[in-house]
Amino acid sequence: MPKNILTVRAYVPADADLTIEIFLRAIREVASKDYNQAQVDAWAKVEDREAWAKRRSSRPAWIVQSGIVPIGFADLVPDGLLDMMFVHPDYKGMGAASLLLKAIETEARKQGLGRIFTEASLTARPFFERRGFRVLASQRVEKRGQMLENFRMEKFLR
Repeated sequence: MPKNILTVRAYVPADADLTIEIFLRAIREVASKDYNQAQVDAWAKVEDREAWAKRRSSRPAWIVQSGIVPIGFADLVPDGLLDMMFVHPDYKGMGAASLLLKAIETEARKQGLGRIFTEASLTARPFFERRGFRVLASQRVEKRGQMLENFRMEKFLR
């Protein structure tokens, strides 16, 4: 059986609900191995769908698809912040995040950015390190009363 081909396309406003579903499932089913239940419960919430949709639409954002099925998303803030990148747990390990990162790096170069940076979760840190990011600092951030560890990371673009 042939593998589905992964493709990346621009995010459109109609993608808001599917990105929320991917975000929530990725935290609950993947990041949950690195964070306790109270932390996951605090993190895995989208209280304002309209604000979420507006944020994704306000910046370059992408959807990665397996065939015609949307399986992940990412976005880039104008200052070079890779704000969000999540892949549906049923599709992890297929190269979707790598494809999204490639789209982000291409856009960042097009915008003349010399570096991109992110705040990577415990779960995502190894992915980013394997792709040339370095840890600037470990930090603890508060989400709805819970403290979560993450890492400020950066990558210089050639």
